[in-house]
Amino acid sequence: MSSLLFLGIAAVLSLIGCLVLWLRSRPPRSMEAHIRDFAAELEALAPDAGHRPAARGVRPRRGRRSG
Repeated sequence: MSSLLFLGIAAVLSLIGCLVLWLRSRPPRSMEAHIRDFAAELEALAPDAGHRPAARGVRPRRGRRSG
């Protein structure tokens, strides 16, 4: 009987652990979370007007100097 009790306790603890992990990993469902996600997507599509894109690092070629 003690082995079944041990197995039952282990199963209950495992289920509690799975429930905790599931609750921590699920996405937020509040209205504020949806608003933050939408604002982040808008920011990614249209960054600030003062933001200048970085130079590409390619310089125009100059003619060879004979020398």
